[in-house]
Amino acid sequence: MSQPARIHLSPPDVGEAERDALLAALDSGWIAPVGPDLSAFEQEIAAFAGARHGVALASGTAALHLALRTLDVRDGDEVMVSTLTFVASANAVTYTGARPVFIDADPATWQMDPDLLAQALDVRARAGRPPRAVIAVDLYGQCADHDRLLAVCDAHGVPLIEDAAEALGSTYRGRPAGSFGVAGVFSFNGNKIITTSGGGMLVTDDAERARRVRHLATHAREPVVHYEHIDLGFNYRMSNLLAALGRAQLARLPDRIERRRETNARYRAALGDLSGVTFMPVAPYGEPNYWLTCLTIDPQTARADRDTVLKHLTHAEVEARPVWKPMHRQPLYAGAEIVGGAVADRLFTHGLCLPSGSTLTHTDIDRVIDVVRLVLS
Repeated sequence: MSQPARIHLSPPDVGEAERDALLAALDSGWIAPVGPDLSAFEQEIAAFAGARHGVALASGTAALHLALRTLDVRDGDEVMVSTLTFVASANAVTYTGARPVFIDADPATWQMDPDLLAQALDVRARAGRPPRAVIAVDLYGQCADHDRLLAVCDAHGVPLIEDAAEALGSTYRGRPAGSFGVAGVFSFNGNKIITTSGGGMLVTDDAERARRVRHLATHAREPVVHYEHIDLGFNYRMSNLLAALGRAQLARLPDRIERRRETNARYRAALGDLSGVTFMPVAPYGEPNYWLTCLTIDPQTARADRDTVLKHLTHAEVEARPVWKPMHRQPLYAGAEIVGGAVADRLFTHGLCLPSGSTLTHTDIDRVIDVVRLVLS
C-alpha cells in the first residue's frame, strides 16, 4: 500500500498570479537589485501595516538587525527579547554585540509578559543601566499586548521594536500588526502567511529611520559617482523579482487569513473535547492571522503526552512541531539572563503546532484530526 502524501506544516501557497507577476517582472528587465515592483511592494506593505514607510530586505532577521542599528545598539548593551520565539529575534541582538535578556510569556496570551518586562526595567533603572531596546514578538500570528508593553517602555524611555514576523494581517485593538513601536518587522520566509521565497520588511513612521535602513542595506554606499563608504553596511536588499512575487501574494492575503481561521476553527471543534487538550488562547484585544494553530497536551489528564502524539503524526506523514524552544533553553544562549521562564518551559514541553497552511484541504485536516483523536481518545 502506498504512503499517503505528506501534509506539511505551513507550505508556500503559490499559483498562476505569482507566476504571471514573476514573468512580467522578468520581461520588464528589472531583475535586480531594485525596480518598480520593489518600490510598489514597500508602499503596499507599509500601507497595509498602517505605517508611512517600508524597506524591503533579504529577511526578517535583516530587518531586526537594521532596526537595532538605527537605535545605535552596540557592544555591552542589553536588549530585552521574548524568550518564546524563533532564534532570529535573539540572533539579531547578538549581531550588534549586545546581550539579549529574555522575558517569559504571559500564560493568558503566550506573548511577552508586560509585568515581567516592567520588573526587569525597574531593576535596571535602579541600577542606572537601562537596556537599549525591547523586541516584543507577535507570536504565532497573535499580537503582543502592545498598549501595556509600550506603557512600560515609555515609562523608562526604552524604544520598542515589534517583531511581527509571524503576524502580517493581525490586528491589535483595530490597529494592524507592525504599527507599534519605533519599527515593525515582517518575514516573508517560505513558511509565512505570504512569501517572497525569502525576504522581509521593516516598516516605520520615521522617514529618517527608513532612509537609514535603506542606506545600511545597500552596503552604506554614499551618493557619489564612485564607491564611497563611511559606515559599515550590509547586502540586505530584496530584489525586484522577489518583490513582484510578494505583491501577488499580498493581493490574496485576506483569503489566506480566512482559510487559516477556518482551519483553526475545525481543529478546535474536532479536538477541543479531548481531555488535557488546550488551544492557544485568542487574546480579547485583537484578531490574529491564525498563522499556526497551536495547542498544549497535559500529560496528567490526557491519554498520551505531546511527544507520543507527535510520533504518531510523523508516522502518518503529517508534519507537526513542538512549540518554539525558549531562547533561554538554547545552547547558543546558555547563561543568558531569563526573567521568569516557567511559562515558556511548560509551553515548549507540552505544546504542539498543527498543519495550518492555506493549501490544506478538508481531507488533509481530517487526516490530522483522525490521528490526534486516535491517540488521545
